[in-house]
Amino acid sequence: MRRRTLLAAASLLATPAIRRAEAQRPAPPHSWIFGSWIGGQFPPGDGNTTECFGGATVIFTRDVVLRASALDIAYRQRVIETVALIPDGLEFRFAPAAAQGGVLASRLPPDIGFSCDNNPDLLRVQRRGPNEIAFPGCVEFPAILRRCTTPG
Repeated sequence: MRRRTLLAAASLLATPAIRRAEAQRPAPPHSWIFGSWIGGQFPPGDGNTTECFGGATVIFTRDVVLRASALDIAYRQRVIETVALIPDGLEFRFAPAAAQGGVLASRLPPDIGFSCDNNPDLLRVQRRGPNEIAFPGCVEFPAILRRCTTPG
């Protein structure tokens, strides 16, 4: 019983130190882009609706970028290898995509990347405004993308 009390007290005392360490850790360079985005493949609709989140074209997180596929229901997931700041946005380099299992195991889905500069492991993002981005040089994403925001 005494040991449990000591462990509980130690964890309570350590909590403020852990929170301070988390607060001091710098945000990743692409933190401004986190969230759901619509458009890209077609002109974007209103990003200020709840339906926007259900039909997002691209979703950015800390470690992964998800993109909608015109050929499949599931999102294509790309693991981020590096993110670099460029003058007007970001440049993502993804971990090389692995082939999926099955009969066509040696083939990658045709829409695994973003069709940018003939490199499926590269994505350049141009920041057009606080809630608008574009993927220059990406033939599958000729239109701008708009951030999904909560109404109100």
